Amino acid sequence: MRADYSSGSASSPGAVVATVLIGCWAVGVTVVSQTGGWAVDEVLLITALDRLALLWPLVSLFTVVAIGTAALPLALVPRSPSIRGTGRAWLAGALALGVLGLLRAIPPVHHEAYLAALAVTATLLALVARWVSGRLAGADRWPAPAQPRALRPSVATRLALAAGLALLVPWVWLGALGGLLETVLAGLAAAAVGALAAALLDARFWGHFTGGQPPRPARLVLLGGLVAGVVLLLVGAGTGQSGAQLPLLVALPPVGFALAALHALTRRHPRTAGRTSTAWLVGLTVFGPLAFTDPEEISLLLASTRDVPFWVAVATGAGLVVALVLAIAYGLLLARPAARPPRPALAGLTTLVLLVLLVAVGAIGVGAGQPGLHGERLFVLLREQADLADLPAGTGKAGRDARAEQVYRRLVATAERTQAELRRDLRRLRLDHRPYYLVNAIEVDAGPAVRAWLSGRPEVARVLISQRLRPLPAPAAPAVGDAPAPDGPPWNITMIGADRVWSELGVTGAGVTVGSSDSGVDGRHPTLVENFRGGDDSWFDPWNGTRTPTDRSGHGTHTVGSAVGRGGIGVAPGANWVGCVNLDRNLGNPASYLDCLQFMLAPFPPGGDPFTDGRPARAPEILTNSWGCPPIEGCDPGALRPATDALEAAGILVVAAAGNSGPLCDSVQDPPAPYPDVLTVGAVDRRRQVAAFSSRGPAPGGVAKPDLMAPGADVLSAMPGGGYATLDGTSMATPQVAGVVALMWSADPELIGDLDRTRQLLRDTATAVPTGTDSAERTDACGGTRNVIGAGLVDAYAAVRAARG
Repeated sequence: MRADYSSGSASSPGAVVATVLIGCWAVGVTVVSQTGGWAVDEVLLITALDRLALLWPLVSLFTVVAIGTAALPLALVPRSPSIRGTGRAWLAGALALGVLGLLRAIPPVHHEAYLAALAVTATLLALVARWVSGRLAGADRWPAPAQPRALRPSVATRLALAAGLALLVPWVWLGALGGLLETVLAGLAAAAVGALAAALLDARFWGHFTGGQPPRPARLVLLGGLVAGVVLLLVGAGTGQSGAQLPLLVALPPVGFALAALHALTRRHPRTAGRTSTAWLVGLTVFGPLAFTDPEEISLLLASTRDVPFWVAVATGAGLVVALVLAIAYGLLLARPAARPPRPALAGLTTLVLLVLLVAVGAIGVGAGQPGLHGERLFVLLREQADLADLPAGTGKAGRDARAEQVYRRLVATAERTQAELRRDLRRLRLDHRPYYLVNAIEVDAGPAVRAWLSGRPEVARVLISQRLRPLPAPAAPAVGDAPAPDGPPWNITMIGADRVWSELGVTGAGVTVGSSDSGVDGRHPTLVENFRGGDDSWFDPWNGTRTPTDRSGHGTHTVGSAVGRGGIGVAPGANWVGCVNLDRNLGNPASYLDCLQFMLAPFPPGGDPFTDGRPARAPEILTNSWGCPPIEGCDPGALRPATDALEAAGILVVAAAGNSGPLCDSVQDPPAPYPDVLTVGAVDRRRQVAAFSSRGPAPGGVAKPDLMAPGADVLSAMPGGGYATLDGTSMATPQVAGVVALMWSADPELIGDLDRTRQLLRDTATAVPTGTDSAERTDACGGTRNVIGAGLVDAYAAVRAARG
């Protein structure tokens, strides 16, 4: 007669209470540490601080100590085998979480390396867990119940597969796969985590909750499922990079009850036994968030609209509902005391259900889902960049156009010459690629193996990861504004004196064009429709391929409105504008930023080749850039430096936002803001004081930044659909400085292209900004006033008068 694990000693009330409290403690510690660690990662990202490589190892150590200290006495002291088994299972789960959590020291950008390490580590942990379980079984003299091998998949295994596929449906529908290697490694990692769960929740574990002979299925499902749910919570907490584990904290615990019901079926009816039930069910549950999301996209940076974080939350909620339904259904149908042995018809029915689910998952993935592979790309920077010395020094519109023509020709010639052999090899290997000339670089659709090969080529300087956002199941709703149209110039326009330039000096920016690289522009907005430059080379959308100016997020419409909008909202309402979409969803990459900067140097018609069809004479005179390229998007400090150098050489003024990582010093970090040849703009509020969010210098290398300040808090401007809204940020301040330069160059066209004199006039005419003594405005820690306010607040009226001489 088979011995029963719970027949040794009854559980005392105190031990039961202690077990419940320790289980609640384990759940609380896990949830708080995982969400807290992710929150710290996000705060560091948003504030432009360096990622803490030791964050997750420390979180893992804390979790192991906090849970292990409580679970260890539970695993050793109680007389009840079921309570000891509970303590051992939770202790093993905590140790697994601790080991797996160490892997998050691998930077998220190297996701393939992380997935490979996860697969190997989880496999090793599974082997160790099985070995330890075997040793404990021998020490306790409790033989584990035998599970006969089946030549065909058992009913329990088919039911586990069906449940796993049901849990996979929300991710197939709402998520999207990464690259091929990334997807394969995610599958291997999910299988390894499933094997680890099966080793922790083996037959010996379930034997603690059978409740005597004959087995009591209700006790097995309720108590065993509860204990197993905590184990799965711990395993899920260690699975995936920061962010990817959050859905598993919700979806995995209810799976414990479904597993308990399946085990109840196998214990009552051994012919249905299958060793792989737990591995399949847990593995498929883990595969969803592991393969169909990019952890870098589960970010607060994308949380303001219905982007990846929203859809991950929806898929997580749907997965929770499915898991709860499965737990209840399996518990009621499979663990009834009077349940009969499965009949052949039931086995056939489970096979049919499994096939239907397989077909459904495939159909959803191809139809309602986002089919295909959507992995990262590589941004390959070549060693040789174009020599732009000895260019003609002419100013004015004609002089600027001649310089831009020369810069364009030299850049293209350098790129064609130095890229020829590499592009030939990429074509031979059938690797999709896109060449660039503004920075001598190529974007390649490839993975780690190709990256290693490219890094070893003599003409290549370095290879960066070019972040690519995965597609969404539905686009976010367009942003709209709910503020009324202004009945006069808003406070920010009057603060810098732009309204006086129009009324007293008669200058509105006519004859000057401002280029916007942003989320897009609503070209039908009443304040912007009349001064769109038009033609077939004034709009470029490399994200969505639109042929007319459009904008869904509103950020670009707002910034262009502040630069050139009519009706009182824009600094230079008489200037024209052209636009390009470089940041459709608030996370970009070096290539998308370069697409637009390249278009601004030499605009080209729709479908044109930037290398041959560029028109440098049509380049806008001034570029407003309310964006930055942080490491999470693939940029390193010098990634875009050749681009701004080339635009400077062409006589095109680049104005850029300092960033919103204040009041921290050294927070002007993300290209292009730190570059010396970029006019970097910080923000002030209505009181003319530095906005707390405005980034401070010095920039890397000790460069004093920002250069100027402009109003950036509660700024009213245009929004898609014809509305208006007030927004905050150095993004709002930047286009106002671009507008001031448009007024200056409109007042004196000979200043066009004379960037040094223009910058000097702006500095000389800027007004003082009080820095105060508040900690948010302190200057001593940042190396002086220049690294907080630059030359001061831009003064449009004084700058235009100085430009006129």
